[in-house]
Amino acid sequence: MSSGPTIVHGVPLDHDSPVAGLAISERRVKNPLATIICVHGGLDRGGSFSRLSRRTELFDVVQYDRRGYQGSRELQPLTLEGHVDDLLAIAEREAQRGPVIYFGHSFGGLVTFNAAVRQPEFSQLVVNYESPLPWVLARSMKHAPLGDDPQMEAERFFRRMVSDSAWERLSAVERQSRRLDGPALVSDLQLLRSGATPFDLTELTTPSLYVHGDWGAAAYYRELCQMLASVNPLIASRELHDAGHGAHLANPDQLAALILEFWEELCV
Repeated sequence: MSSGPTIVHGVPLDHDSPVAGLAISERRVKNPLATIICVHGGLDRGGSFSRLSRRTELFDVVQYDRRGYQGSRELQPLTLEGHVDDLLAIAEREAQRGPVIYFGHSFGGLVTFNAAVRQPEFSQLVVNYESPLPWVLARSMKHAPLGDDPQMEAERFFRRMVSDSAWERLSAVERQSRRLDGPALVSDLQLLRSGATPFDLTELTTPSLYVHGDWGAAAYYRELCQMLASVNPLIASRELHDAGHGAHLANPDQLAALILEFWEELCV
């Protein structure tokens, strides 16, 4: 392994996007093993993968704001199909360079799994972290009904998933930016709570790795991983030590090492 990455270029948002209006950024290295395309979860943005990107020194990394979020806020429609279309457009471009790995965090894993099912030729590996799959294994937690104000739903979601204190530390501009992502978040949540089966994991033909942490809902994720293995033996699983839902932010070294490890095992 090299002592460090040789960065060819880091490209700012909106550069050379394969989808008009999609905010995208790239980090390129010399002679990459593959390209990792990162897909974020609810009320997040592509920039949250920057720590992980800096640690994947043997891979090119592409990260983007999903439609409805941040730099891609004006893109419509806010549907899972729209998100999958965007990922496939990026993957088709990157596949011309070499192998492609999808990395999905939380809701982003629904996008990556769905894209791999729909067009398996564009990706060689899917790695997802704590992605909600309620039609495979439901969670016992009950949610309050979604209200009529998407901006308020965004604030509530942030406070619940991160903390009240973290919300209070945000500047007024940052709080408003999160609130403006409310419609996209509500679209994500509506899908998860609809009871629908958006895609069939038995049709997945791409080797996949489902990762979760040992904090919080670890017992649920362990049971989910057992279910996934029975649904499709191509889906392996790993548990990260001392990790919660935000592992791409708090545990980027572990995630980067795991992606490299699994990729090397796949290439043997």
